Amino acid sequence: MAKSSAKNDKDKDAAAPAAEETPAPAQAQQPAPEQVELRVNDEDVVCSYSNFCRVTGSPEELIIDFGLNPNGFRVPRDPINIKQRIVVNYFTAKRLLAALSMSVQNHERVFGVLETDVNKRVTPQVAAAQASAAEANASS
Repeated sequence: MAKSSAKNDKDKDAAAPAAEETPAPAQAQQPAPEQVELRVNDEDVVCSYSNFCRVTGSPEELIIDFGLNPNGFRVPRDPINIKQRIVVNYFTAKRLLAALSMSVQNHERVFGVLETDVNKRVTPQVAAAQASAAEANASS
């Protein structure tokens, strides 16, 4: 046992100078967070499309309803049918907010800013289409 212990001490001494020669950055002194593999089973997932959501809640939970507005950006004549409802606590809601925010920021960095005001987004396109149609009629 004493021989293997002495050998281990020599190995430690041999490795120690190499570590001392390379100064570690200040961040490396803190222990790295442990990487945990999160496995997800999505075999039975149901996918649906939504262009409408409503958020309500209580002091303990948020209720997020998803549905389809068949009239697009206009106010619908008929009630919007809610097809999915997700209830989350505020901790999960905050994590969802962070994840969605990061995803939208990445999308906007690649594709440009998303205009959420339909009137600002649609009106310039309609005006451009009308101007093109007017030019085509004028040249005929």
